[in-house]
Amino acid sequence: MQHLVVLTGAGVSAESGIRTFRDTNGLWEDHRVEDVASPEGFARDPALVLDFYNQRRAQARTAQPNAAHRALAGFEQVPGWRVSIITQNVDDLHERAGSTAVLHLHGRLNQMRSVADDGAVHDCPGDIRLGDLGPDGHQLRPHIVWFGEPVPAIEEAAETVAAADALLVVGTSLQVYPAAGLLHYAPAGCPVFVIDPHQPAAGRRGVRYVAEPAGTGVPRVLRELAG
Repeated sequence: MQHLVVLTGAGVSAESGIRTFRDTNGLWEDHRVEDVASPEGFARDPALVLDFYNQRRAQARTAQPNAAHRALAGFEQVPGWRVSIITQNVDDLHERAGSTAVLHLHGRLNQMRSVADDGAVHDCPGDIRLGDLGPDGHQLRPHIVWFGEPVPAIEEAAETVAAADALLVVGTSLQVYPAAGLLHYAPAGCPVFVIDPHQPAAGRRGVRYVAEPAGTGVPRVLRELAG
């Protein structure tokens, strides 16, 4: 059984209509990232941050999986392959497309936790308001890894990449660490495909670049792997 490991980023969700941090001028939905995606921003204005994520959660619920999500889910049915997805995205589009092994590096919009206990995670089907408390009596916050916070799943992600027979990188700039460092854990000789419409002028050695959007590039590479 061969193991396909897929690292996905915001470019995959963007094709479903979910905007990314880096769309324009470092703003995310017209907010400075520092104001809505950092512990300091939450400390300054928790109501603003909660409302921001309430809007992102509502937007994600209306978005639909696209061709890239569906192709990755469908590849689980290809004989001789198993699929692990490591995503930087906080939506659940991979799961809704049918993928069954998805590791979220940066948390999930549809989950929440207390500000005092990052280990007790609860489902979050609706909004979080200022004054909403967890079972421990502390304010609830989105279960999102903000800039400056540790990434608890990074070790599991590195172990997953180290066990890859093929690595597919889709929709990520590979600029945000520690996620960007995951490529270094790929075994020697493991084929690496990077699908990005903005192919870099100087690529990494041993990496095959597919200069297409995720919706066309992912199905193309998966067809090649399936033989």
